[in-house]
Order: sequence, then C-alpha cells, then structure tokens
Amino acid sequence: MSRSSPAMPGRRLLLAALALPALRPAPAMAAAGAAPPALQAAWAGFQARFVSGEGRVVDNGNGGISHSEGQGWAMLAAARCGDREGFERLWDWTQRHLRRPQDRLFAWRHRPGAPATAADRNNAADGDLFIAASLLLAGRRWPQPAFTEAGTATAEDVLRLLLRDVAGRTVLLPGLAGFEDAEAVTLNPSYYAFPAIRLLARAAPDPAWLRLAADGVALLRGARFGRWGLPPDWLRLRRADGVASLAPGWPPRFSYDAVRVPLYLGWAGLGEEPAVQAALAFWNDPGWGGRRPPAWADLATDAVAPFAADGGILALRQWAQRRRPMAAPPDDGEQYYVAMLKMLTLIAEADES
Repeated sequence: MSRSSPAMPGRRLLLAALALPALRPAPAMAAAGAAPPALQAAWAGFQARFVSGEGRVVDNGNGGISHSEGQGWAMLAAARCGDREGFERLWDWTQRHLRRPQDRLFAWRHRPGAPATAADRNNAADGDLFIAASLLLAGRRWPQPAFTEAGTATAEDVLRLLLRDVAGRTVLLPGLAGFEDAEAVTLNPSYYAFPAIRLLARAAPDPAWLRLAADGVALLRGARFGRWGLPPDWLRLRRADGVASLAPGWPPRFSYDAVRVPLYLGWAGLGEEPAVQAALAFWNDPGWGGRRPPAWADLATDAVAPFAADGGILALRQWAQRRRPMAAPPDDGEQYYVAMLKMLTLIAEADES
C-alpha cells in the first residue's frame, strides 16, 4: 500500500490548502511572446531529427512508432515557438492518422506499415490533454478559430469520457479501455498534466476540472512508495475505500513515466509537493557517490537500475532544483524521449519567466 492514503479533505483542499496554482490565470504555457533562444534551438533540432516531412513524430528508441503524447508535446513546442507551419504539419498528420471517429480523442499509437489493432486505437489521456492544450494555445496565438474549436471539443470529451469517481475522488483514466474493473481502477500518475489541465479548464469551464486537479494532487501526496517515497509509473486505486497500491501487471517502478510527475507539478507551481521533493531526494541520494543516479527504482524492493539515468532525466533533475535547464540542443545520437524531456523542461522554464 501507499505510504499514506489520506482522505480527500474536500473544499478546504480545493480552495485553501492549494489555492490551485494549477488552474489560476498565469503566464504558464503562454501563447504570446517570443520563445527563448534555447527553446527555439531545441525545437529546431528536435524537428530536424524526429519529425518527418508529413508531420509524424518518430520515436526512434521504440521501433519508429508514433504516439499521441509525442504529437501533443511537439505541437506544444511548435505553438510555443511560433512555428505555425510546423504546427499545422503536426496537426494535419495527427488528424489523419490518430483521430478516433467515435469521439474527439486520439489513438495512442501508430505503427507505420502495420495494421492498426484495437489496442492501437485506444486513447491515452496525456496525449489527449496535450493535443487539446496545444490547439488552444495555437488558437490564441495566431488566432485561428478552428484550432480553438478542435481543442475545446477534445477537452469536453476528456471530461465526458475519461473522468471517474472512485471512493469520492475524481480520477483520470489513462484510456477508455482496459483500466477499470469492478474492484479498482488503474491510473498513471504521469498523465496528470496539470499545466494542460489549466488551459483546458479555461476553454471548457466545468467544476470537474477543479476536482480533477485537486484530487490529483491529493492522490500524488498519498500514492508514494518504497525507501524514497516515490510515485509509481502505474497505480491501482481500490473502489471500496480509495486505497492506493502498486498496480499488478506493471513493473513496480519509479521510471520513465513517473519522472514526469515532478515536471508537471513544478510546471504548475507546485514544486514543493512531496512527490517533487522525493524525486529530488532519490536523484541526489549520497549513495550514488556523486555519479549519475540510477535510471529507475523498484518501489517494492528498493532495488535500482543497473544503469544510469539518461540526459532527459538529468535535465528534469536540474530544472526541478531550480537551476538553469540544459540549454543545448539535443546531442547527435540522442533518442526521441531524451530529447523530448529536455525540450519540455525548456518549455516549463520559459513559461515561468
């Protein structure tokens, strides 16, 4: 079970304890103004190496597939950098290949040359959130009503289709299919993209966004495991009492998904949250002897990866410590996800300035 599973403290948490910087009007994800040179350079380098001419973001570390999250992150970078041509290529490809006909959500995976399976056509909530947020940013920046309308429609379908009430707590399903049963729901803490939720809440006003954000922060406060009290990649939440545990069927790790939890919290102005401080304690543990921290931690056994964290995770650590993020464009030979994590830290830094 989690280190603690506090009861949701209702409106006091909603209104007083947090003051919800994740939803307040703020410059985060600002649409106007020039992006800093470091971000512009990172986007130019990323686009040259990982975005095809037709607008597909290529995950070269995962067999050349594409994901809705990658499309959404790249669209966000393009909008933030004022690259309308690049944004429209990305959005055109995303619509043609990932749009689901039955709703305004997006298929999570595209495998070039392979027939799409039912699993491929399932959505991923974080991809939906970032695609919608980037469309809303683009609609404000240029302006373009069609972008705003598309982003708002996806925001409304996130509310309509992906939110569930579990033991009095509003939670975000990772996808429509495969993450709930009679006993519990399976959640991915890294899908709680608080900066994107803020934008969607402004475009499609509904009290459910406030509940989702506040309950998400409360969930992350309690759902921490192992020696360092870290959030897991995957979490199971029991319907009967809301108790959180490590999700069966998934490696019980703080790993490549969960490293985004401190990013999204800090980006939303919640850098003092326990999940952020726990990640920093792990990454800076004196036991690493000044070397790079391990790439992941097993939250059931406290074992750690036999190899070091990559440059993307180091960029997250550097940014979370409130130091200047890594400003250099991605190195030659760097894989997609490493380069993307570096670029996301630069966007978060730019949105704070």
